[in-house]
This record gives sequence, structure tokens and C-alpha cells, in this order.
Amino acid sequence: MSLGGYSVRTSIAVSDLVEAKRFYEQKLGLTPGDDQPDESVVYPCQGDTSLHVYVSPAHAGKSAATLATWYVTELEQVVDELSARGVRFERFDDASLKTDAKGIHELAPGRVAWFRDPDGNTFAVEQPG
Repeated sequence: MSLGGYSVRTSIAVSDLVEAKRFYEQKLGLTPGDDQPDESVVYPCQGDTSLHVYVSPAHAGKSAATLATWYVTELEQVVDELSARGVRFERFDDASLKTDAKGIHELAPGRVAWFRDPDGNTFAVEQPG
């Protein structure tokens, strides 16, 4: 059996659901799906994908890794729109990772920009090459 033939959902731990909902809905523009019976919310995205945000203060923001990536066709436009809503993109300036003034890193091929939610969870928006 391979899990590759099944849907997958990313789950993100947050410390404060009210603050998280404000960020995910107002800043990222996500729309909540059906009500959940616990302290969580599911944000449907394209296709059969979604982002599950749940309360777990002990685990919120603990990972340094990128937890989810949205693949977009016009990265600069998405970065500009999210920035206008108050999303702050990460800036890097070292030998292995450099971003421009907007926080966009050139890949070979493609481009990517990273941002964090209020708990410090890292996300990306990427325009494949």
C-alpha cells in the first residue's frame, strides 16, 4: 500500500485560535470550511487540499521548517497583495539564500517567498519554473 494515492492535509499548531483565524482569514484571504467539533478550523484550498489549524500551544511555532507551500502562477502579484494586507515576508542575505527587497528568492527554476504566521510557523508561496 502506498499513501501516494490518497489525499493529504497539512495541520498547523497555533497557540490562539482567534488570533490565528484573524491572520489566516483576513491576511491570507482563506475561507473557513465546515465547523469542526474541536478547537480547530479547516481552510479548503484548490483541489482536494486544505490547511487544518488547531490549538496546541505546546507545539505552536516549534518547527523551523516550511510547513506548507502554495503554488502560484504570479508570485510577485501574490506577494504584493499579501504584503498590502500586512503579511511580512522573510528577508535573507547570505551565501546560500538571498532574497530581493520583496522577500523573493530566485530558484533554478522558479521563485519562492516565505512568511510566518503569528506563532512563527513558516509558509511559502512558490512560482514553479
